[in-house]
Amino acid sequence: MAKVVYLLCAVTSIACAVMLLRGYRRMRQRFLLWCGLCFIALMINNVLLFVDNVLYPDVVLFPMSLRAGFALAGLGLLLYGLIWDAD
Repeated sequence: MAKVVYLLCAVTSIACAVMLLRGYRRMRQRFLLWCGLCFIALMINNVLLFVDNVLYPDVVLFPMSLRAGFALAGLGLLLYGLIWDAD
């Protein structure tokens, strides 16, 4: 069951990123860019979690700090967009 949840989180993240980046390309509102980049980083985090916990459960491929770093980077991009690109 965990496999399905990890994959659905990754698929949902990339779907959100694609829709946000398509909206940015069409309307040129920079906040959509920052949100799309945030969801790309969250998707990378979810994929690393899936690979680490499902495909290779006995081996620690990615330390927690690397996975958390992608989540932190994504949220940092979103925060940047919220603070400095707010109109």
